[in-house]
Amino acid sequence: MSHLFTIGPVEMFPETLEIGGKQVPYFRNDEFSQVVFSASAGLKRLLFNENGKIILLTCSGTGAMEATIMNCFTKKDNLIIIDGGSFGHRFTQICDTHEIPYKAVKVEQGETLTKDMIDEVIDSGKFTGFLVNLDETSIGQLYDIQMISEVCEEHRLLLVVDAISAFLADEVNMDKYGIDAVILSSQKALSLAPGLSVVALSERMLERVAVIDPKSIYFDFKDYLKNSERGQTPFTPAVRVIIELEEIVKRFEKKGIENMIQETSEIALYFRKRIKEIGLDYPSYPLSNAVTPVIFPDKNADIVYKKLIDKYGFTVNPSGGDNAKLMFRVSHVGKQSIEDAEELICAIN
Repeated sequence: MSHLFTIGPVEMFPETLEIGGKQVPYFRNDEFSQVVFSASAGLKRLLFNENGKIILLTCSGTGAMEATIMNCFTKKDNLIIIDGGSFGHRFTQICDTHEIPYKAVKVEQGETLTKDMIDEVIDSGKFTGFLVNLDETSIGQLYDIQMISEVCEEHRLLLVVDAISAFLADEVNMDKYGIDAVILSSQKALSLAPGLSVVALSERMLERVAVIDPKSIYFDFKDYLKNSERGQTPFTPAVRVIIELEEIVKRFEKKGIENMIQETSEIALYFRKRIKEIGLDYPSYPLSNAVTPVIFPDKNADIVYKKLIDKYGFTVNPSGGDNAKLMFRVSHVGKQSIEDAEELICAIN
């Protein structure tokens, strides 16, 4: 029996799969608008974003990253970007494309992000915004949101958080940490199919969006915000995924976000303890509950990766480049349990 231990797509829940087997309905009507209203309200509560707005985008997480930068910043801004892996680096590529000035805080492999590293860059000029992938999914490092929040408050920086893999696995509280934009994607802990992304905006960021004109038809947030007042999107949305989103948000709210984070943490801690017991390792920097990078001292991660698929039907996230033989990554979000983690440990061993 196959099982996904990947960080996206993740192993999906039976309730979602049941919805996925039904006919996609027509959506330009009040019935679908009520689904959008319900899903958006639930997401706001899960993100602790009482006075902000939710935008639903039919695109990948990278599309939402680019759309957020296009709608929230201009060439007159100067941003700080945490560049600690392939997804943090993607923020720099987007800013290069749109000619938005920035300075990168480079976090080398194995390093832990510190305030001193950020202060060194902040001292080099005047900045208006701060971009971070809260969980740098490519290596699993979880950045210190409390420290980042304090830095942004001290220097009056707009804070944009890519929480695509951190949401529902680690604390993502917009009100508590003064986050102005959160970027999510459907295929991580939301446990849906790829294709839908979410951008949550604070009141402060909404004021900015109102006066910025992005050079885009499809990604103009003002158009999405106007349409959201009637529970719709400007263009054809991922209808089925939004219907699945409403159902799973209701279920997650009923379970309680603190309980979800705790459950994911328990699975991650169990897996990491067992990894050590069978002679493997994981990085020493702070890790997200969402994913564990497993280090293979014998540099045979690629061989074990293939064995897991061929012999057991278990799929984990391989690493690329120089890390291909050194490590792979194991997800703890989606339909996972300690029993699943133990099965994977036995298969690895």
